[in-house]
Amino acid sequence: MDTGFDFANQTVFVAGGSSGINLGIAKAFARAGAHIAVFSRSTEKITAAVRDLEAAGANAALGFCGDVRDIEAVGAALLGTFDTYGDIDILVSGAAGNFSALAKDLSPNGFKAVVDIDLVGSFNVLHTAFQYLRKPGARIINISAPQAVNPTIAQIHVCAAKAGVDMLTRVLALEWGEYGIRINSIMPGPIAGTEGMRRLAPTPQALETIRDSVPLGRIGQIDDIASAALLLASSHASFVTGAILPVDGGWSLGGDSAAMRTILPALAQQRP
Repeated sequence: MDTGFDFANQTVFVAGGSSGINLGIAKAFARAGAHIAVFSRSTEKITAAVRDLEAAGANAALGFCGDVRDIEAVGAALLGTFDTYGDIDILVSGAAGNFSALAKDLSPNGFKAVVDIDLVGSFNVLHTAFQYLRKPGARIINISAPQAVNPTIAQIHVCAAKAGVDMLTRVLALEWGEYGIRINSIMPGPIAGTEGMRRLAPTPQALETIRDSVPLGRIGQIDDIASAALLLASSHASFVTGAILPVDGGWSLGGDSAAMRTILPALAQQRP
């Protein structure tokens, strides 16, 4: 992907950046010349991600292993990035957890786990990063989900968590604007090659149901999300903050509810 953007020598920190959408975003910034730091739970995935980022052309790439729920691990990764590269120009917060479960079958621990990863983890990253962000000029991109705005069967935990993430975006846009920091969210639709799609569409029939429910008639690609992240982080979006940008082929206009009403209850019943 030729990004058409220049982020040479800018520092990008990606929480949850070892796979899927978040790694795709990190690679896009790497191809645009940025210094990259990625943070995730798996040492093996972090090592592989750093290799991928270097191969993608990153001026430099760092990897940190830790959990967004662990405030000390988050702090160590951000401090390590700052000590190596200086002020953080672009922060991407995308760590997330998901599974399908009807509310009556969802344990309190299961609900709490997703809220802790998605919402509390996002707060941990954003709150801890504030001291290391370039002021003015830093840009933050949170990764939301259609469940933040559309009630979805078997996704009560994700709906609650991602709605909270969207409010983090809006409140911090108000509070941090005076420091010259812009913060926006991307709301991906169904994206191929992600863990979310593997879980939500494990069969060809489920995938076809989702694809047919997208107004543009296709499943999205990771590069679709990465391109949106580059745009929001660029000077072309210099007057955009507090926005929740759907990148979903129109799916959240109604197709997501219809498709998930068909697919998710069956998946939820399959859980042990």
